[in-house]
Amino acid sequence: VQLQASGGGLVQAGGSLRLSCAASERTFATYFMGWFRQAPGKEREFVAAIKLSGSSWYYADSVKGRFTISRDNAKNTVSLQMNSLKPEDTAVYYCAAGRGRGIATVDDFDYWGQGTQVTVSS
Repeated sequence: VQLQASGGGLVQAGGSLRLSCAASERTFATYFMGWFRQAPGKEREFVAAIKLSGSSWYYADSVKGRFTISRDNAKNTVSLQMNSLKPEDTAVYYCAAGRGRGIATVDDFDYWGQGTQVTVSS
């Protein structure tokens, strides 16, 4: 599975961004999808994940109520709407695809996109 993330950029605190991830795989609907982020000097951390049909989703406590993950299986895309952004949200954001061993750790996902930079200024 090839994943291509886009939508990152520079935004002021309190602003919004929408990240998108396009998958090459025609069996996209059989993969759990997730978003992770990695700030400089820190480990990659879980942000959000969504199950196959899009009816179940999970969020890190730090983004609950501000971020929304969604997927469109007809278009092979997964999105992350990020509102009320904070400087601590600054990181490279990665989309990932997995077979459902789990949903919240790096090891649960098998395929990764190249990452897109999100910078939130204070």
